[in-house]
This record gives sequence, structure tokens and C-alpha cells, in this order.
Amino acid sequence: MDPETALELVKQGATLLLLDVPQYTLVGIDTQMFTVGPAFKGIKMIPPGPHFVYYSSSSKDGKQFSPIVGFFVDADPSEVIVRKWNQQEERLVKVPEDEEERFCQAVKSLEFDRYLGPYNLSQYGEWKQLSSYLTKTIIKRIEPIGGEITVACESEMDKNSPKTSIERALDAQLGTGKFSASTSVDRSKKRGCYYTTIPRVIKRRGMEGKELTSLNLDKTELLESVLIKDYGGSEDLLLGELQFAYIAFLMGQSLEAFFQWKSLVSLLLSCIEAPFRTRSHLFTKFIKVIFYQLKYGLQKDRKESNGAGIAVSSLLDESWFSADSFLHRLCKDFFLLVQDATVVDGDLLTWTRKLKELLENILGWEFQQNSAVDGIYFEEDDEFAPVVEMLDESSFNGVPAA
Repeated sequence: MDPETALELVKQGATLLLLDVPQYTLVGIDTQMFTVGPAFKGIKMIPPGPHFVYYSSSSKDGKQFSPIVGFFVDADPSEVIVRKWNQQEERLVKVPEDEEERFCQAVKSLEFDRYLGPYNLSQYGEWKQLSSYLTKTIIKRIEPIGGEITVACESEMDKNSPKTSIERALDAQLGTGKFSASTSVDRSKKRGCYYTTIPRVIKRRGMEGKELTSLNLDKTELLESVLIKDYGGSEDLLLGELQFAYIAFLMGQSLEAFFQWKSLVSLLLSCIEAPFRTRSHLFTKFIKVIFYQLKYGLQKDRKESNGAGIAVSSLLDESWFSADSFLHRLCKDFFLLVQDATVVDGDLLTWTRKLKELLENILGWEFQQNSAVDGIYFEEDDEFAPVVEMLDESSFNGVPAA
């Protein structure tokens, strides 16, 4: 890049000024992660719009790391975002307003320029695909008080709720290895994100078993209810929350975010009528969103060009490759649904085929129905399995059960 172009990008782009960050700390923004060196003071040339900033403090030898802490920002052109390292709490904190103004002027005067690493614009397109529906409104609506997202606040969360094999593997991974070192700050009492509550099953007093089973096998009515009640009818707000949760899970390594992502994906992929009658456009956008999420997250042997030596997609490990995962079962049913439909929106069909090919090529998953009962197989501990009413033999013959 020629100097004039670089200077223009510095002036137009936002700047993330990170002061006094200890050496060896891992610092990330979007799909990029850096290892802090002795001269590091932040990142420049950041495109305007939403971004996710995250970091993991290191031991003095750079071999052990604390749980990742992350926060969303929505940067304006030429904005300077200032954070300073608090040594006692081992985290980044906001500075007083008078200090912030002084630092902002220094950044705009290019006093910090040689200490700022450039945002890798070649990876910006990848980030845009992961955050296409993310807005300042969505961030403000969901982020926790104080803005910090970290698994260190989630130790008691969903403690007694059932977990699938994937969730148990993720839980175990978050408690061991490079992210196991505890921080000196007790954040266990802080509240998590304000995610939308997605009911697991529909329950209605006075409704017969067959009707309840039908409602829970097809989540179309539940989707409509959630869209109107919680999102004011806005499909893009729902998709924005789906992206928020995925980013917080993948980059921020939040287990709470994984649960929310799973809830939203399970709700949408469990709809039978909505994709073809009432919400074809929503499902086209949805399949496109998870296509890019999985395309990025399931990259194998991802190489980090910044020398950090750590892949931000480290949580999508072998657990995801299992053919008995909730995602495999849901996708298998949805692909068959689209395949057998008499009328399908052309864009929805195209993106569904692309998602199917992606999972087949990267994970080697197979989606052929092997038997009549194959389509109703559920993982033993999958709490998202629908409620199914078991009928006795007399019911199939049209004779009321005794």
C-alpha cells in the first residue's frame, strides 16, 4: 500500500487505542488475533461499523492464558476508542473523559501511529459475512451491563440443565488447556447477555396430545410468536442476534452464547411450513448466515498470519464432526424437507444446496435417509428433541384405545 493511501485509511478508519497491555497478551478484533509486543498500543485503520474486540491475558512466560474477555463496539468513521490496562484486575477498562479526550487528540495528531498495528483489510470481507445483520441497536439490546462477555461469568449458568455431548466437550475444553488460568477478578456474580428466551416446547392447557405433538414437530407457529413478541416482527433483528451469539461463542468462547445460537438454529431448522409459505425470504437469509458461519468456523488447520499461534476457531473441534450431533440431525431433516417440497423459492434452494455441499465436503457428513425411523432419531440427551406422542396399535386401525 502506498503511503498516501495508508494515511487516508488511518484518518478515515477508527482507531482502537489499548494502553499498557502486557507483553504476550492475546488481542483480537473480528477474525484477527495478535500477540502483544513491547511497542503495541492498539489497532488502526478499522473500517466503520460493528466489531468484536477480545483479549486473553498471559502469564509472564506467555505459556498460560486466562479466559477470553470480549466486547462489541460500533465504530464511527475516524472514531478513537480508548481502553487502558488495569493491572490489579487484569483487564481493559475505560479511561476518564478528560484523559480520553487527550488521547483522542494525540491519535488524530498521529502521535501514536507507529505503535498501532494495522487492521488487516484482506480479512474484512470475511468479517462482513459474519456480521451482516449486526447493528448498534442489536449490540445495545443484547450486551451485558458493562459490555464484557466472558465465560468466567458463566460458571453457574445452566448448571443443572441437560447438555449434549458437544456442550460437555465445550465445557470441558473451556476448563482446561490454554484458557484455564483464572483471573484475579471475581466476575461470577455479573449478569450475562440479554438474549431472547426461546421456548423449548409449546405447551397449551386443554390441547390434546396429537395437537401438541403436531405443534412441536413444526415450530412455525412458535417462530411467528417469537418474531412478533420479541423482535417486533423484524426478521433482521432475529438474524442479528444469531450473528451476535455466534461471534460471542466463536471469538469470545462464551458457552452462554453457544446455547443461544443453538436455540435459534434449532427453532428455525425445526419449522416445516414457514420456509415454503410464510417466511421463505427469512429462511433464505438464515441459511446464508449459517453457511458463512460454518464455512468460517469449520476451517481446518487455519493459519494465523499474525504470529499469534492460536486459531480463533479453536472451539469448533472434533465434537462438531460427529454425525450424531444436533446440527447433523436438524440439517438432515431440513435438507430432506426442501428436497421433497413441491414448491421451493429458488434462492432458498440454492443456498440450501450450498450448505449441504459444505457440510458434506468439510465434515464428510451424509444426509441420506436410511430408514423410516431414521428421520425421527434424536441424540439421547438432546433437549431440543420434539415431544412425540406414542400411539398404540389400535390407534392406527382407527379404533379408540381402551
